[in-house]
Amino acid sequence: MEKVRFGIIGVGNIGTVHARYLLAGQVEGASLAAVCDHNPDKHAVIRRLTGDGVPLFNNAQEMIDSGLIDAVIVATPHYDHPTLSMMAMRAGIHTLCEKPAGVYTAQVQEMNACARECDVQFGIMYNQRPNPLYQKVKDLIDSGELGEIRRSNWIITNWYRSQSYYNSGGWRATWKGEGGGVLLNQDPHQLDLWQWLVGMPVRLRAFCQFGKHRDIEVEDEVTAYAEYANGATGVFITTVAETPGTNRLEIVGSRGKVVVEEGQLRFWRLRESETEFNARWQNGFGEPECWEVSIPCAPECSDHQVITANFTAAILRGEPLIAPGCEGIRGLTLSNAMHLSTWTDDWVDLPFDEQRYYELLHQRIAESVEKPAVSRTLDASGSW
Repeated sequence: MEKVRFGIIGVGNIGTVHARYLLAGQVEGASLAAVCDHNPDKHAVIRRLTGDGVPLFNNAQEMIDSGLIDAVIVATPHYDHPTLSMMAMRAGIHTLCEKPAGVYTAQVQEMNACARECDVQFGIMYNQRPNPLYQKVKDLIDSGELGEIRRSNWIITNWYRSQSYYNSGGWRATWKGEGGGVLLNQDPHQLDLWQWLVGMPVRLRAFCQFGKHRDIEVEDEVTAYAEYANGATGVFITTVAETPGTNRLEIVGSRGKVVVEEGQLRFWRLRESETEFNARWQNGFGEPECWEVSIPCAPECSDHQVITANFTAAILRGEPLIAPGCEGIRGLTLSNAMHLSTWTDDWVDLPFDEQRYYELLHQRIAESVEKPAVSRTLDASGSW
């Protein structure tokens, strides 16, 4: 294979973003070979985007069986991700799925098993992983520069979404249509990065507010506290109703502190570890000598095509995936656990009771109210 022929299932906000860079030839070794959207009312707009040279389907199975594509990008509402992804995998089609991979963890386990059985590449569109800022933070942690991780805090409140955003699709912000709110729609990137950088906690306690600031069923504000096996702690705070918002990640280790905020990385390094200093210091007041170190780092980048380019290289040359499907379950585990903690008003140990979560989720799905909405494709350019 010299070039990977991509199909896109779901040409809405983010599907349109993927179509544009593929049509522009911005991914070496890849082309847009077909698109699919089951809503015929959108086909005229899609055709204006793609032109007449790209076949347009209204049935995913027909596109998958057409012989026109080698790989697919699944960019539909969340509940359809597992079904459509596995449909493609079983046809031998390499599958790149938008985040989140599924609404609950059991779905993602099934997806991973299917990818192994079908021997296809399976990736998640975690386009924040290749961001040089977070790549550098991971390097500082993995190399031991920060020492043992003691605390992490992520305040991610710059996800401002107006009521008109939620009114742009009947599926949005409902238990039946989306399976969650800010944790499932906006925060999968940060939840993935959080566990990618500092690992998975052993238990957490969360407080989700449902429809606090918006006329929606699902969570629009969350505060969560996590505990780790080594005694470290973490706090995750998010909302869609705060402006101006904040995006600040702070990680503290025994040898220093790193902060990512406003597209900048700052690193404070202790000349000796806090553990060693504390063991030898006998003068009461005092603290280890600390240096703020300038860290070379490429400009911030979160383009979706970076993940697609990596996925293409994995198909063509066997390069390792930046965001393999087998890791898509971890961030989802955190969001599921946060829901479960709130619903049960209790701590949740990890791994958590997936069956209990499934039962409580489906109670909410059964009570979910259909909302009238006129489907609109919004401009998602520049979004995460």
